[in-house]
Amino acid sequence: MTTPTFPSRLPNVGTTIFTVMSALAVQHKAVNLGQGFPDFDCDPKLVDGVTTAMQQGHNQYPPMTGIAPLREAIAAKIEALYARRYDAAAEITVTAGATQAILTAILCCVGPGDEVIVLEPCYDSYVPNIELAGATVVRVPLTPGTFRPDFDKIAAALSPKTRAIIINTPHNPSGTVWSPADMRRLDELLAPTNVLVISDEVYEHMVYAPLQHESVARYPGLAARSFIVSSFGKTYHVTGWKVGYVAAPAALTAEFRKVHQFNVFTVNTPMQHGLASYMQDPAPYLNLPAFYAAKRDLFRAGLARTKFRLLPCEGTYFQSVAIDQLAVPERELSEADFCQWLTREIGVAAIPLSAFYGDGFDQKVVRFCFAKKDDTLRAALERLARL
Repeated sequence: MTTPTFPSRLPNVGTTIFTVMSALAVQHKAVNLGQGFPDFDCDPKLVDGVTTAMQQGHNQYPPMTGIAPLREAIAAKIEALYARRYDAAAEITVTAGATQAILTAILCCVGPGDEVIVLEPCYDSYVPNIELAGATVVRVPLTPGTFRPDFDKIAAALSPKTRAIIINTPHNPSGTVWSPADMRRLDELLAPTNVLVISDEVYEHMVYAPLQHESVARYPGLAARSFIVSSFGKTYHVTGWKVGYVAAPAALTAEFRKVHQFNVFTVNTPMQHGLASYMQDPAPYLNLPAFYAAKRDLFRAGLARTKFRLLPCEGTYFQSVAIDQLAVPERELSEADFCQWLTREIGVAAIPLSAFYGDGFDQKVVRFCFAKKDDTLRAALERLARL
């Protein structure tokens, strides 16, 4: 029997760097600071809320758009934080995580002949999503070293074929946070165009004082053209639940839901009820910046005693470091080779930033995740102290 063959829809996609590094970490019993997920539990109250929902019989299909109490809680949160009211019925959709939300946003508005701008380095789902839509990826680099948007280059990349731009603040992998001036400049740049914005804001509650998160929801001109994507998994330490949401104007949401109903239809019911109940208290997400700032500061203090050169971390739970001050031959290794060496020889796994660039641009920078127990971070720092 011969298995039929067919052209790959994603011929350039292989095993992700996260899978490779996690497997290497297991093989060498390394502390895994590569993949971005917590190694600690969520609030037991959140689990209790889901358990109660299951016991109360909330185990069948929910509405395609998400249960009303959760959509209403999301709308209330956005209004309280960013002073924009989204209609819970017509402008909020619960999704199976942020990755599904981004794919659905792209598929609903992008097609063959369109161009979509991505700002590199970028999260690894953006480019395959655009390619699945049959569109052309237009890569615009963030400024090397600072990872700030270069609006001259963005302006130069805009064309009559540009359908959308994907932005991400706070930014994975660099931890950079866009400023009010950045948002205003983007607003001005797009104002005369028909370009949509897909705003990946999954780390919105991890922005460190004195900065604040600049959601596109704060800016009427941007909000009118934007799909805002966020993640309960990131906010509440439950990445395995795969629940997120999209907020967008009613006309955009109507198109989004046309795709959503056929690529996932809806999201598991008891998790939605548990999240809706838990969101009645804003303290967990309001206190999150201080929670992660303490971990960031602990980790940065330890790294400062090594020969890594610390880059700023304004948001997210990622810390990037330059390896250009390490001893030879380590500093002469490529980022990817250095991360493999670090995992094998030092016992700590990291991710090369080159993995977030289409051309593998190597600037001698690697990324650690500090969404870990303090004991995990201390164990990693003890090993990294050898550098």
